Amino acid sequence: MKTITKAAMALMGLVGGAAAVPAMAQTADAPRVGVRAGDVLLRVRAITVVPNEDSGGIRPAFPTERLAVGNAVMPEIDATYMATNHIGFELIASTTRHTAKGMSGTTGSIGKLATTWVLPPTLTAQYHFAPTSHIRPYVGAGINYTIFWNEKASDGLQAAVGKTSVGMSDSVGWAAQAGVDVDITPKVFLNLDVKYIEMGTTVRLDTAAAGTQRAKLDLNPLVFGVGLGFRL
Repeated sequence: MKTITKAAMALMGLVGGAAAVPAMAQTADAPRVGVRAGDVLLRVRAITVVPNEDSGGIRPAFPTERLAVGNAVMPEIDATYMATNHIGFELIASTTRHTAKGMSGTTGSIGKLATTWVLPPTLTAQYHFAPTSHIRPYVGAGINYTIFWNEKASDGLQAAVGKTSVGMSDSVGWAAQAGVDVDITPKVFLNLDVKYIEMGTTVRLDTAAAGTQRAKLDLNPLVFGVGLGFRL
């Protein structure tokens, strides 16, 4: 009887062990939720750039006249490397086209004065609050280097003061962000993101009739983004 009991217990152990192996394999093969150290996240967003401009006078000819800068909507791509489960480093790349307009007086009557493309590569360090959740909020802070390129005077400005060349100086500033990732599938997620980027320039207008004019211009935009992310 003891022999039969021992044999039965051994058989039950074998059956239990065999049943546990598929269960363990199923757990190991189950889709992983969230992110962890070593993951690379690629996001593709549509962004709206809303400048909070602060302009000095256009000197020396129009010291009381200021500049306004228009919004822009463009695609953006960025990549995040998760150094730990909670800490990630994001590099943002996008370029947007903006229009500078006069706000009053002589330049206000002209309206559009110049256009420029703006490229602000930005690196932020992020803290992800709930890396193993389906909903993952984060905040970040970092630095950007802003390049102003392909600056052009408007036809209206050149009609008023003759042939004009435009130059805008590059700048270095800080950046802050907040956002959230929401899982759609184990590897695809919705992303909502907002950034503040410190950004400024000195605008130089070399004109045929009015000589050289300069204006300090801080853009300091808010950047609102929505898009999809992919865990590679």
